[in-house]
Amino acid sequence: MYLHNTLASFTSIIDELYRRDRNDDGLENSVYCLYISPLKSLANDIHRNLEVPLEGITSILEERGEDVGEIRHAIRHGDTSSSDRQKMLAETPHILNTTPETLAILLNSPKFREKLRTVEYVIVDEIHSLAGGKRGTHMAVSLERLAALTHEEFTRIGCSATIEPLSRVAEFLVGQCEAPRASDGRVARDENRPSNHASELEAREQTENSVSREPGAVPRTADERTGSEATREPREAPRASERGAGSEATRESSDPGDQTRDYELVDARFAREFDLELECPTDDLINTSRDIVQDRFYHMLHEHIQDHTNTLVFTNTRSGAERVLHNLRERFDEYDEDNSGCHHGSLSKEVRQGIESRLKDGDLEVVTSSTSLELGIDMPHVDLVVQVGSPKSVAALLQRVGRAGHRVGQTVTGRVIALDRDELVECAVMLKKAEEGFVDSVSIPENAQDVAAQHVYGMAIAEIRPESEVKAILRRAYPYRNYGEDDFEQLMRYLTADYAGLEDRNVYAKVWRDENDPPNGEHHHESFPVGEPLIGKRGRLARVIYMTNIGTIPDSFTCDVSTRGSNEWVGQLDESYLDTLEKGDVFVLGGDHFEYRYRRGSKVYVDRTSARPTVPSWYSERLPLSYDLGCEILAFQRELLERYESGGPPAVRAWLRELPLDDDSVRALARLFDYQLRYAGPESVSTDSRLVVEVERDRQEYERHYYVHSAYGRKVNDGLSRLLAYECAQEATANVQVAVADNGFVLSMPLNRKVDLEGILEDLRPEDVRDKLRNALSGTDLLQRYFRINATRSLMILKRYKGYEKSASEQQVSSEMLLGFAEDLEEFAVIEETYREILEDKLNVAEIEGIVGAMAAGDLEVSRHLLDSPTPRAFGLATLSASDVVLAEDESAALQAFHEHVLEEIGEESLAGLSGAVSNE
Repeated sequence: MYLHNTLASFTSIIDELYRRDRNDDGLENSVYCLYISPLKSLANDIHRNLEVPLEGITSILEERGEDVGEIRHAIRHGDTSSSDRQKMLAETPHILNTTPETLAILLNSPKFREKLRTVEYVIVDEIHSLAGGKRGTHMAVSLERLAALTHEEFTRIGCSATIEPLSRVAEFLVGQCEAPRASDGRVARDENRPSNHASELEAREQTENSVSREPGAVPRTADERTGSEATREPREAPRASERGAGSEATRESSDPGDQTRDYELVDARFAREFDLELECPTDDLINTSRDIVQDRFYHMLHEHIQDHTNTLVFTNTRSGAERVLHNLRERFDEYDEDNSGCHHGSLSKEVRQGIESRLKDGDLEVVTSSTSLELGIDMPHVDLVVQVGSPKSVAALLQRVGRAGHRVGQTVTGRVIALDRDELVECAVMLKKAEEGFVDSVSIPENAQDVAAQHVYGMAIAEIRPESEVKAILRRAYPYRNYGEDDFEQLMRYLTADYAGLEDRNVYAKVWRDENDPPNGEHHHESFPVGEPLIGKRGRLARVIYMTNIGTIPDSFTCDVSTRGSNEWVGQLDESYLDTLEKGDVFVLGGDHFEYRYRRGSKVYVDRTSARPTVPSWYSERLPLSYDLGCEILAFQRELLERYESGGPPAVRAWLRELPLDDDSVRALARLFDYQLRYAGPESVSTDSRLVVEVERDRQEYERHYYVHSAYGRKVNDGLSRLLAYECAQEATANVQVAVADNGFVLSMPLNRKVDLEGILEDLRPEDVRDKLRNALSGTDLLQRYFRINATRSLMILKRYKGYEKSASEQQVSSEMLLGFAEDLEEFAVIEETYREILEDKLNVAEIEGIVGAMAAGDLEVSRHLLDSPTPRAFGLATLSASDVVLAEDESAALQAFHEHVLEEIGEESLAGLSGAVSNE
């Protein structure tokens, strides 16, 4: 019997609480189990699901005539009313469902934090959605603060269906034992200290596979059986037959220098059967008109829905989810408001909850969604998931299709429909790797100073503490295991406002530091030894400021767009879209073209232009391709070239038919690469050992385009393109325009300027990448935005103060007034964290260093091709400027023109030969 992993986690806890309530002296009026969820809706769902087993147990005991104990459970998050919060003090739930942000608040609530001293179990649900971001970092420190508060070490249980690598995420969950530090801040070994003091901790991970990689390296498959990071050869995934349908592994270290707490892995990734397939509406996505492709797509989708009971359709954007539902209702009489719906984050809470309830009850035949239904809300009637386009990672694919088949013995059925050729390649590799048990690895932020600022401030507010205790709690959290003395001193200089002029700008000290040295000590506390460095809070409103401003989810806003000359308002842009814009970039808004000039606070100033767009309008809304999957695409292309060399297109088609692809997908992929190789040769295809650069001279637009086929995903490509654009602009003394996609990027400059891009790539050194990329970020809108986010997280800018709430646009204005001053301060924590987050978390600088290092070592060659028209694999890059919906016809025309040029070059005879081969299969 298959149990939902979260309910399976609760089963033994409920049993233990009932046993203790009946056989011991009863349960105290306090919390024994914390359930932490990334979503309020998920916490609500689990809260409802707990009622059934608890009521069932009560009913059985009553029938037996036995004493019925009471196991109370409640939910507490931002929507909980003040009256309900007060009731929890008088009658405290034994099981409390909450969110990471609310847990941090509870740890600083003078009365309720006492109710947490009895916590013995913590369940972290959907841990994959937390570990890779600062919400997870914040939660990890909260768990260590909780561990310092409780009477005994508590058991930690992590639940996820798509997390990788298991051992790293388990270490993130369980944290570190306290490690003594040397004077330079490094971990010092103490041979007399036991390696662990929490041997009962468990990390229960429900997962699909195990993959381990070091930053910047090609992903490598790991065998997690032993709970360690044992590695296989690159890209060799363990087969299903090697792994079993459920396994357990215990990690117990005998190394005295290893401070990770012990944990246990429970791997149930093969408890369910999967039925996945890639489909395509046609075998020719170039010559088939958009109308025909769309018509076939909706008929395919309609047939799938009619063949199943309840279907969940995922798109990659909110507008896409709305559009698919609208077109289904317009095209087919079978769908109306009674049996179909849409669910995404822009809808009201009431609408979303209504859709969730009807979906759980099986009342809706089809629901379209972007990402809002991706996490584990229980939907027992869904028996098919359709993914439209690439979800950009194997983890996201498995998470989404995992919404189907929740009944015992049911197969998880998922269909992926690709609507363009670049996504066809992505999806083919994605399904191939999913069948092999591959999951993209999670990258955990480290040493984030903004999160550290919140928690150090919170600990100082809770009580006066020795500095050593504050540092020890931070360092026991996995993201801060390497947090050195220099990092802490940098943070404390900010928190104590130890910079001239800082308080003049209304940024005040939040904590004090004292050596506790009477009689001259400013803050002498007799309960601590003389000479013990202490930390305490400053300011009477410290607790209120902390409670109303903590958290890591940034506010966002839309910017008004106006022309410079006439100050005419022309529309609005989401601020995240501005991350991609540089001065001179052209974009489409309301069907018109505008050239970006500059931003002031929440206002963007532009000039009207007739130039073609350089940045597509969808850029900020789509998820980026994962780096791991990008590396697998490059390996896939290498293997495809080997098949082509050994047996031509027939060998490629035969190989592709071994994968979970329908026949149209096989033919379309085979045709794409056949045209590519006939037109430009095998050296024109990037692989895991070759990076291809196409140079096109566009005489019509009088531009030179460099198409870099770096299929590492948009994060890496964003960083690498910024780095190269910075170097090219210096060499060519010209403005370099950049357009970025998941399968590469384009650098464009005037035709009378040219650079040796191959030479620039080969001359780069990995040790210079970070500094050069940091220089390239100086003065950008990206830096301004992330400084505002980090200044707000660091409580340098207060969102709420004395009843006034400062909007995100007002925060931006405040941050721009502070940015110039802050950049001039020596090693200012908020500035350093801003650059760290952009470089490490947004632009994947470690992976860029790995790529540059591979080129420097000769493991990755650069192959340059001079062409008059882009190759088929570059069509998507070449049409980035025409990717807006309003320019769909222009994009089709451009693709057709590129395609006709390719056919002319490879000759009518080869085209006829290919068509004959296809028709004879």
